[in-house]
Amino acid sequence: MTRRLPSLNGLRAFEAAGRHGSFTAAARELNVTQTAVSRLVRLLEDRLGFALFRRHASALELTAQGQALLAGLTDAFDSIARLTESVEAMRGGPVLTVGVGPTLAVSWLIPRLATFYRSHPAIEVRVATGGATRPVRDDWTCTIRRDTDALPGYTAERLFPSIVVPVCTPELASTLRSPDDLRNATLIVVSNMPNEWPHWFEAARLRSPPHPAGEASFESNAMAMQAALDGVGVAIAQFPYVSDALATGRLVAPFPIIAHTRDSWFLEYRPVRREDPALLAFREWLHQEADRERQVETELVNRGSMGAIRARTKVRKR
Repeated sequence: MTRRLPSLNGLRAFEAAGRHGSFTAAARELNVTQTAVSRLVRLLEDRLGFALFRRHASALELTAQGQALLAGLTDAFDSIARLTESVEAMRGGPVLTVGVGPTLAVSWLIPRLATFYRSHPAIEVRVATGGATRPVRDDWTCTIRRDTDALPGYTAERLFPSIVVPVCTPELASTLRSPDDLRNATLIVVSNMPNEWPHWFEAARLRSPPHPAGEASFESNAMAMQAALDGVGVAIAQFPYVSDALATGRLVAPFPIIAHTRDSWFLEYRPVRREDPALLAFREWLHQEADRERQVETELVNRGSMGAIRARTKVRKR
């Protein structure tokens, strides 16, 4: 039997847009442009011969046909995801794929994997960049994400809080005596995270936020952290991104002030994977590493001494 199916990309674009009520939100989930989502939905409507949305200035409204199609598509895609996960769980070798944002992968997860392999040499860990900024893929065993809530249909286990801290080279830190001195510094900003500096200014109880001498903007946290390492200026960083650089003294936190955000870092996975032996081993190890990370964060708050943090973190020669 030959199936006459519309474009699967069009169906995915419509399902995401219908679920979110927005082409823009659907584009973020699918990691494509808003224009691409709109075009795929328009092509699907042309193929079906009727409109799926009433397009308003600030929202999308499903037509009767759109409502009927959305309900069936969401169930169908959920069924495909569950079927795929069930089949993958039948594979013989212990393989674990973890989805994680590129900066957390390079700065925090990968440097710690050697300790996992020493305890679990038979488990193959595959690191897929994504998680924090891209849709979670069905072929991932789990993901490490920063968010306020768990993904729908996922089990979430809190690893550590989301906090931000200013960091810079030791040479630059020597010129900073108080947060007010940031007025004379170049502040490094991640363009899609413009609120992290203001959030820290509030935690530092500055009467008025500094107007820095300069500002350097980068598109990703990885670029911003490299700029800080190169002495470009003072960056505001998620603590896991810089904890190892602080431990080795390549970066310092010039002020013992951190700012908690509304988010947390989570390990998330589908409930069907709960008894996966590779995931069980990985989550136990990951929670141990998260406990150490929280201890280092506490050291920063309580002592305000990077020397103490370096001494404590270097224990990871284990």
